Amino acid sequence: MDQQAKRAAVFPGTFDPITNGHLDVIQRGRKLFDELIVAVGDNPEKKALFSQRERVEMIRKVVADWPNVRVATFRGLTVDFAKKVRAAAILRGIRNSSDLQFEFQVALTNRVVAGVETVFIMTSTEFAFTSSSLIKQIASMGGDVSALVPQAVVEHIRAKRPSVAANDHHLEEGQ
Repeated sequence: MDQQAKRAAVFPGTFDPITNGHLDVIQRGRKLFDELIVAVGDNPEKKALFSQRERVEMIRKVVADWPNVRVATFRGLTVDFAKKVRAAAILRGIRNSSDLQFEFQVALTNRVVAGVETVFIMTSTEFAFTSSSLIKQIASMGGDVSALVPQAVVEHIRAKRPSVAANDHHLEEGQ
């Protein structure tokens, strides 16, 4: 491999919305590669709270201070996108044994079928329970998700779900 060639990795997901757990993986993963591409997918089988454009906007805000992280969109197979951008690996965060079991099968398939390696990062303990689905569920019921997502995401959720902001206001008054 040429000494000047940059080693890039792709961190794929729907990020609907991006969580502090995702940011933990990005923060740690960006130290392992010259460039980390946060690849925002569009999965028609998932009911999205935010459009792909909104998700990209939120992610760009929260990674703006990390020069070796860029955000891109893709459709189709992650492995095809990784090959297209000449990534050395796909980066995946692992929260628990269920994640590992699923991701292990995908990683083996990607390596056998497409020759693309996968690098796993264990999520920090404090984020092991966090998922975008959980965030959406809490927010839809008017709950406070500010400890689970970056502030930019809280603002987007409040714009989508005014009841979340109203609930926060009532909590502040009652203290």
